[in-house]
Amino acid sequence: MTHALQPQALTPETFAPFGDVIQTEGAKHFQINEGTTTRFHDLAKVDTAEQGGRPIISIFRGDPRPIPFEIRIMERHPLASQAFVPLFARPYLVVVAKPEIEDGTSITAEDLHVFIAQPGQGVNYARNVWHHPLIALDAQSDFLIVDRGGEGDNLVEVHFDEAIATVEL
Repeated sequence: MTHALQPQALTPETFAPFGDVIQTEGAKHFQINEGTTTRFHDLAKVDTAEQGGRPIISIFRGDPRPIPFEIRIMERHPLASQAFVPLFARPYLVVVAKPEIEDGTSITAEDLHVFIAQPGQGVNYARNVWHHPLIALDAQSDFLIVDRGGEGDNLVEVHFDEAIATVEL
């Protein structure tokens, strides 16, 4: 039987060990374009330069996952950060593991943290943070992704034979 996890609120403080929350609330901001635009400045650390990498922008379209949801895969990016900014106004799930875990095969339910991201919140996973791939809820959803392009292997995936935990809402 797998361990049932309940999502917690996504805040800059609770997510800090794993990366950045991308949101306008509480962000440094100032007026530009003759006062017609507010710039919310420097919301996340884009980390892509390792081994000559460069930042790239993509759109991921995720199909909704059924709830309860079983955690059967985790991944990390050893050469760069990876940012997800939703292009819709719906919540989605974020699952991460404790940052000090070196070997993904040793991840257990006790190592996992589950967050529910609200409309207007994105996340930027720091380099090497274990996380679950995109978890859209309710409907097919698009995300703007900022991550790394270039040479080198920037994806490590771990697949578990059995679910290590189940997420319930």
